[in-house]
Amino acid sequence: MIVRKLALFSCLLIGLLYNHLPLSAQTGRPLLKQHPGVVSYTYRKAFATDMPGTLDLVKKTGFTDIEFSNLFGQTAADIRRMIDERGIKCSSFGVGYEDLTGKTDEVAKNARTLGAKFVRVAGFPHSKTGLTLDEAKQAISEFNRVGKILKDQYGLTLVYHNHGFEFQPYEKGTLFDYIMQQTNPRYVSFEMDILWVHFPGQDPVALLKKYGNRFRLMHVKDLKKGVPGNLSGGTSSENDVTLGTGEINIPAVLKAAQRSAIEHYYIEDESSNVETQVPQSIKYLLSLRD
Repeated sequence: MIVRKLALFSCLLIGLLYNHLPLSAQTGRPLLKQHPGVVSYTYRKAFATDMPGTLDLVKKTGFTDIEFSNLFGQTAADIRRMIDERGIKCSSFGVGYEDLTGKTDEVAKNARTLGAKFVRVAGFPHSKTGLTLDEAKQAISEFNRVGKILKDQYGLTLVYHNHGFEFQPYEKGTLFDYIMQQTNPRYVSFEMDILWVHFPGQDPVALLKKYGNRFRLMHVKDLKKGVPGNLSGGTSSENDVTLGTGEINIPAVLKAAQRSAIEHYYIEDESSNVETQVPQSIKYLLSLRD
């Protein structure tokens, strides 16, 4: 019942918001060439209790592309059946570092069952006091090893999702630069989370210009204005705000992304206000013009 009410509310809100867009925002060439997808983590609580109902909500909200970050107690086959029934595709499957490195074959089989092209991992073991060079080297070795297995044996692409802590200063750049330089482009690609680039004080636009051919996916998020950043890789989920209302220059990021290798854009909202913020974020993205 809760999911049905949420779905109805989201649909009504999207329609209302779009109908009230100024004419200039409804004409011209869209800055985002396709409707955004969504990360399952956005609806994590709902997915954990009602998978079919939440998929109905996802579809009614306008999404047909999803990045699953969890199987939520279901089998990959059951999820595939449910998304097929609703005309939804899973383009990327996110897993934890331990599963990626220790259960690679199982992860790959689940990804292929879901229909995903990408396997995503966000983060890797590192010191609480800050990422070290040795920790980065260990992760790089594992990413190259696992990425080769995924590509050569399963036809899948491994993508690493930045989470902020990787931007520790190193030589003339950061350890993120080192990870980029030392991972094999044939086997390791990247998913840019723009909040987790901005939060540690980096520029998503500059990073896209520097490494555009390595980024294949993007999490589109915005950070509440005035929130101080750091290299911890963590902040309150309530600091996720409606796209276009926070600190990040979303249009500039999307323009730079057009010249990159990014194929899928996913809205991710970790806050407790997704029922209102997600429809507003969709409206904002679809209103942007080049």
